[in-house]
Amino acid sequence: MIIYPAVDIRNGRCVRLLQGRFDSETVYGCDPVEMAKKWASIGAEWLHVVDLDGARSGASKNRSIIADIVKQVGISVQTGGGIRTIDDIDEVMALGAARAVLGTAAVKNPQLAKEAVDKYRDRIAVGIDAKDGKVAMEGWETISGHDAVEFAKRIEQLGVSVIIYTDISTDGMLTGPNLKAVEKMVGTVGIDVIASGGVSSIQDLINLKNTGAAGAITGKAIYTGAIDLSQALKSV
Repeated sequence: MIIYPAVDIRNGRCVRLLQGRFDSETVYGCDPVEMAKKWASIGAEWLHVVDLDGARSGASKNRSIIADIVKQVGISVQTGGGIRTIDDIDEVMALGAARAVLGTAAVKNPQLAKEAVDKYRDRIAVGIDAKDGKVAMEGWETISGHDAVEFAKRIEQLGVSVIIYTDISTDGMLTGPNLKAVEKMVGTVGIDVIASGGVSSIQDLINLKNTGAAGAITGKAIYTGAIDLSQALKSV
């Protein structure tokens, strides 16, 4: 299982949110590039970089920072937030990102996901962010009527090969991931599921690995020191 350290960018700074709420921000550093380099130097093979301003507004404000991260870390970067059109995807790919993550855009316009996959194949992931089993959009501020698992099945049929599944209720809470929800998602689709939300310990990562998840994103736990990233990378 691949561990993805998260670098969330808002107003040019490296931050974490509680349950995706923009009014519950903790700043962990003014330089996201240095933070990304730190995780890479410890041994991470991938980074999960999110433009929170873009996720909320639909317009990327931090793309130059993401470009710097891609240039300087020397490892694979998957990035999302504010990627709503094919032009946005082209721009992110031109920066050198290994994978672009579609969120709201794929919920509102599944055809965009199909076009993106036709063009970029396995370099496209769809982020499915769920609250009480329903898909959330616009930086999690809007809850749709889509059932998360049913939506995942539809996305798989479009040819998407990677899903990033986030349980919003656990995100940033350090209370442990929603293992049942991850197991259900992994058991329903035949494509890679990267789990996100609630990871608070190396045991949580081992438990996620045992669900069959292909990857796990860890954010707050590595920023607070609850998880030693070096040890985590050796453990899974």
